[in-house]
Amino acid sequence: MGEKKRKEEVKKGFIFGHKNYKMMLIGLGLIALGFILMAGGGSDDPNVFDESIFNWRRIRLAPTLVLLGFAVEVYAILIDPNKEKNSKS
Repeated sequence: MGEKKRKEEVKKGFIFGHKNYKMMLIGLGLIALGFILMAGGGSDDPNVFDESIFNWRRIRLAPTLVLLGFAVEVYAILIDPNKEKNSKS
């Protein structure tokens, strides 16, 4: 009898809610955009130095976007998906 009751209490469904998945996709997009902005900037000739590797976009903007994306991912994991359901009851 106890086992049957425990199985009934286990609810089936997703661990995260709709808002969690939406925030995870936003975070993943920010991380991908940061890595895309970091890419490139080489020289075909190894004897020629290319200054574009030190521009503002690659040194400041791209790493900031990656870190912001990771912060959004952590926030998305920590959001309580049942908060709306509990507050309405």
